[in-house]
Formats: sequence, C-alpha cells, structure tokens
Amino acid sequence: MDELSCWLALARAPASNRVKLKLLERCTSVTALFKPGHECLEAIELPAALRRYFRSPNRDALRSDRCWLESTGCSLVYLGHPEYPPLLATIDDAPAVLYVRGDVAALSMPHLAVVGSRNPTPSGREHAAAFARALAELKLGVTSGLAIGIDAAAHAAALAAGGYTVAVTGNGLDKVYPAANARLAEAICAHGALVSEFPPGAPPRAKHFPRRNRLISGLSLGVLVVEASLKSGSLITARLAGDQGREVFALPGSIDSPLSKGCHRLLRDGAKLVESVADIVSEIAPMLVPMDDPGAAFAAGEQSERNSDYVRSASERSLLGALGHDPASVDTLIERTGLTAEEVSSILLALEMQGYVSSLPGGLYSRATGRR
Repeated sequence: MDELSCWLALARAPASNRVKLKLLERCTSVTALFKPGHECLEAIELPAALRRYFRSPNRDALRSDRCWLESTGCSLVYLGHPEYPPLLATIDDAPAVLYVRGDVAALSMPHLAVVGSRNPTPSGREHAAAFARALAELKLGVTSGLAIGIDAAAHAAALAAGGYTVAVTGNGLDKVYPAANARLAEAICAHGALVSEFPPGAPPRAKHFPRRNRLISGLSLGVLVVEASLKSGSLITARLAGDQGREVFALPGSIDSPLSKGCHRLLRDGAKLVESVADIVSEIAPMLVPMDDPGAAFAAGEQSERNSDYVRSASERSLLGALGHDPASVDTLIERTGLTAEEVSSILLALEMQGYVSSLPGGLYSRATGRR
C-alpha cells in the first residue's frame, strides 16, 4: 500500500490512539506497519485481532475513505505532515490522523476555545456570541464543538464578525451532527474548518465526545467556559486544557443558576475570572503572533500594549478618537464619526468587551480608565 493508504488504514485500526502512537514510535514508518513479517511488528506483543488487521486491512473502507478525500475541501493530515497543527502535536495523546473539511491552514492559526452548555440561558448565549465576536475582531480564531447552545453561538458570532472558526466533531465528517447545525457547518467549512479524528462513517457515539474535547483544548491557546453545570462536558475540556498547559478562563454567574456552578468550581480551582476579552488577551498575548508574520511572537508587557493598535480596525480607532476623554452619547459619536447608529453601537460593544470603553448611566460612554 502507498503511504496515504497506510495512514487511512492506521486510522481505522482496532486500537486506541495511544497504542497507534506507540506503534509509530517503534516502527520506522507507517508503511512498515503493513508490511508482512516486518521486524517492528514481530517484536511487539499485539492482540491477535490487531495483528490480523495489519496483515489484511479493510480494503473496502480504504476505497471509501479515498473517495471521501477526493471530495472538494476534504483533506487528511497526520503526525509529521507539514500541515499538522503544531500546537496540537504537543499534547500527550495527539491524534495520529486528522480528517479535515475546509481550510487546513486554519488549524494552525491562533485560537481560543469557547465552550459551554447545550441549553444556555439567553444571557449565556449572548455572552458567548459577544466574546467570540470580540476575539474574531482581534484576529483570533474560535474553536468549539459544533454542539447546539454555546458552541453554535460562538461559531456563528465569529463568522458574522468576519473571523475564522474551527469545529471539532465526535463523528465522521461525512455527516453533520447535530443535523440542526448543518448550515452552520457549511459556513464553517467556507471560513475555517471542520476536523475529526474519527473516519467517515463513524457515528456520534457518547464515548467519542470526551475524546474530541482534548482536540478542542489542544488546538487552542486557552479555553473559555461560558456556562456549565457541574456535570457538563465543558468541565472535561477545561480539565484537559489544564493538563495540556493551556489557560483556563471562566465567566462568573448567578449563584442561583445551575449553569453557573461549573464555572464557579473552575474559578475555585484556579481558572481565571473573565469580565471582558481584555482579561483573556492579557494572559495569552505573549503567545500571539501577527497574522502576516507567523514566525514572530508578540512580546509581553509593553509590546502587548503597542499591539493594541495592531488589532483595532480603522472604525474602532476613529470612534476612540471621537470619544476623547469626556463621556459622550451615541448620538454625539454618530455626529463626530459619520458612522451609522448600528455601526457605532456594534463598535462600542466590541470596545467595551475589549476593555477600552466603559458604559455610564444615562446612555453615555467614556474611555476605560488606564486604557488609551
């Protein structure tokens, strides 16, 4: 078999990802696994079923997988592949193979994961959308799990802001799960990527989702939990993020809401409390890179402050200039900038989320204290 067929066959092998990684460590190449009598396999104790599989993988499944790869926008990346996301490659249980629909390069761009309840409160959904929108405006990607609720709100808001987003699924990419998010999935493929370690045809089994959560955190610089109950899968993602050395952020909420209890537990356990996107950026700024210079890292401290101008749009800079240092109303800002009411309101919200603007009683706005 050629190398691509061997990677496809390895992905379908009846073994855990950790076993596959150990086999790749022991053998000189993936093709060696499928060479009859190769010494690397002969020297390893393997279950009889797995040994039989390496001697005779399912050829029908391989043909089906190659047919899927020939579809528009479908790709396969594997450990050692030049487009394998480098941040994901650093985790302990990095998937040997990834199936991708959309822009493979999006997987290697800087991301923040936004996760939470499948049944959020209206305010929780609004918070997820507002943070995703602000992150997109800062040229940060948004990673999530394509579930209904917080995940879908974050994906949709990032796309609406002209950003990119990555959805990690717990099933094969030949079908969308949940089906209600089919249109959203197509939009993500056009402005980001769908990614899975499960081959085409794999159903959305319950055991798949905790495994896919390590990819959500592994692809990201940090994880923001918006709303989560004590039994939420989002807490699994947060725990995995901590194990992977990623930043963990959580939004506080009402002490009376069950959907605040998971976030409050994270905060007690050391997650960083978040009130605006500026709280996130201040933590991950040293790890960020300009979009047009992926080889240069942003420095911390003073350099991070200088880069605040880098991420602001021309409209944001115009509105900040018009705001000056005295409180002003929306009508005043419309008059000073020539922007529409909708544009001013949208930019004010983004700047408030970024920590540059404060809202005051009486519908007035001012620059936030200590920010330029």
